[in-house]
Amino acid sequence: MKKEILVKAFKTALVWVAIIWAVYLIDLLLPYNFNQFGIFPRKASGILGVFFSPFIHANFIHILSNTLPLFVLSLLLYSFYPKISWGVMILSILIGGLGVWLIGRSAFHVGASGLIYAIAAFLITAGFLAKSFKAMLLALFVIIAYGGLIWGMFPSVFRTYISWEGHLMGAAAGVLIAFAYFKKVKPSEENQ
Repeated sequence: MKKEILVKAFKTALVWVAIIWAVYLIDLLLPYNFNQFGIFPRKASGILGVFFSPFIHANFIHILSNTLPLFVLSLLLYSFYPKISWGVMILSILIGGLGVWLIGRSAFHVGASGLIYAIAAFLITAGFLAKSFKAMLLALFVIIAYGGLIWGMFPSVFRTYISWEGHLMGAAAGVLIAFAYFKKVKPSEENQ
């Protein structure tokens, strides 16, 4: 892997993390609750949250728990798939967010975890579709490091404040994006 790709990936991952923290700090400073800009399912006004929700976090624990996975997974995405990484991120936000808007509970859904699930699912799925040893090793690493994410895709009677719908739709978006990309492009190292 080229050093300049890794440096650029590191900087880009830092920017994603800096954005969510900047939004969180602005939300703390202003006498306004940004949660209302999250996704509110099946309401016309709630669809705007598709664009804003990944950047809004309900509290300190929420943003803290999303910071490291967002950084690590986006770093891996931008390092291993530099040509398509921006498209993966944008489509993950749009497809995952629209999925939440369609099936989510009647509540505001906020946070970067849907995007985190999308990136993880993309990296795992792409690892098997790309048919390269490097991509498969990356997929295996993501499974080992973040395999526990799977439990966040199911409803919980104990943690009703967590948007399992966001996690599920994010993961579905990541899988769909990987299949769409590798269906259109012949899998090879050059396409990454």
